[in-house]
Parts: sequence; structure tokens; C-alpha cells
Amino acid sequence: MPLHFGPWDVVLVVAVSLQATALAYIPSPRWKAFAFCLPFPFTFASLALGHRIDTTNVLGLPLLIAYTQGVRLLHRRLGLPIVVAIAISALGYSLVGCLLAPVVPLGDAAFWLALAGALALGIGLYRWLPDHAEPGHRTSLPVYIKLPIVATVVIALVVAKGALHGFMTLFPMVGVVAAYESRHSLWTWGRQMPTWMIAMVPMMAILRLAEPLMGIAPALLLGWLGFLATLLPLTWRQWTRDALEEKSRLRQAALPQHGA
Repeated sequence: MPLHFGPWDVVLVVAVSLQATALAYIPSPRWKAFAFCLPFPFTFASLALGHRIDTTNVLGLPLLIAYTQGVRLLHRRLGLPIVVAIAISALGYSLVGCLLAPVVPLGDAAFWLALAGALALGIGLYRWLPDHAEPGHRTSLPVYIKLPIVATVVIALVVAKGALHGFMTLFPMVGVVAAYESRHSLWTWGRQMPTWMIAMVPMMAILRLAEPLMGIAPALLLGWLGFLATLLPLTWRQWTRDALEEKSRLRQAALPQHGA
């Protein structure tokens, strides 16, 4: 099969490389996780792939959640080096995606059923995962070292896009670097992902309905509106709730001192 590397593939490489590199210089764990959730890779990967969104795209949502949690568990629980944990998790995503892509049903019923399941999973995780205070981190490496590493990963993925099909649009292109840069705050990074998953549901629904009518580019613009309209209030609610809970913990911790 001849290698096809089109204009949108070039845009994908550039956009993802810039986003992943920018994450490395954000010190706040919360803002780093939030910036990771912006679906630039999904947008340009969809344009590069050139296929209508289908069930494989939707199944990439829980698979990316599994990637983030896999990195955390392998590194924090099993004590594997962060680079090894990232490599194993990314390989797992690729293998599962390649195995499922040829057999996943692509009809409307399968798509909407998978999307409903993703929404239910996202809401459950959003409500269940508690807040953990974690330290921030900002890379000390210069940009000229990080950019080539990220670009190499993205180029390799673009070459393999035919095998991954819709799973390619949600492959952790940015996540490979984001996981390393968030190695001190993997819980915070993973906790933001259910919010991202919930926000991706309206984006994918809009794409599925609008793309046949107006084409993929205008449909993606509408999808971004649906995504941001969901992500921003959910993130604000989560951060506000965390701040209130932190104040409550601090007051309870101070009570014995007042009693003394």
C-alpha cells in the first residue's frame, strides 16, 4: 500500500506537536489537564483521515480513558518507569484499535448505542473520581528538543492511520507527551478525562448528523461549539466543587487547634 501523506496530515503533525509542546510549559496540573482536553488532534486527524465519523471514533473515547489510567497504574502502582508505562499503554491502545477496527459495526444503531454508553461512563467517572492535591511541574528542556520527539510520534501514527481507522482520531498523540509532563500529577490529568469524554459526546453527535449535510470542516466547527458549551461549565463546576471541599477540609483540620 503506497504511503499517502496529504496536506491535512502535515497540519496534524504541526498542530499536535505545538499543543503537546505547549503543555510541557504549563505548571498547573489542572490547567495542563484542561489544555490536553482541547480536541485539536481529533479535529485535524478527522480531516486527515477523511472518513465520516463512526463507531470506531466513539470507542476511542473509553480507550483513551484506559490509556490515561493505564499510565497512572503502571507508573504509580507497579512502579514502572514513566516512559515504559507510556509505551505499554500506547501500544495497548494501538493493538486494541487495530483488532477492533475491522470488526466494529459502523451503522447508525451501533454508533448511537456506543455514544450513549460513552456518555454514561463519562458521567459515572465524573461523579465518582475525587480530587487529589498534586504538585505542579514545568519542563526545563528547551523547545528544540521536545518538538522533534513529538513530531516523530505523530508522523509514525499518521503513517499507520489506515490500520487504526477512526481510532486514529483519538490516539494519544498529545497524550504520549502529556503523560510524561504530567508524571507528578497523573491523577489530576486522568480525572479531567471524564469531563472531556462527556464533552466529546455532543461534538461527535453533531458531526454524525451535520457532516453529510455540510461537509466535515463546517461540521467540525459546529462540533467545537457543542464541545466547549459542555466542557467549560462542567470544568467550572468541578473546580468550584473541589475548592469548596478543600476549604471544608482546611476548616476541619483547624478545629483541634481552636479547641486547644
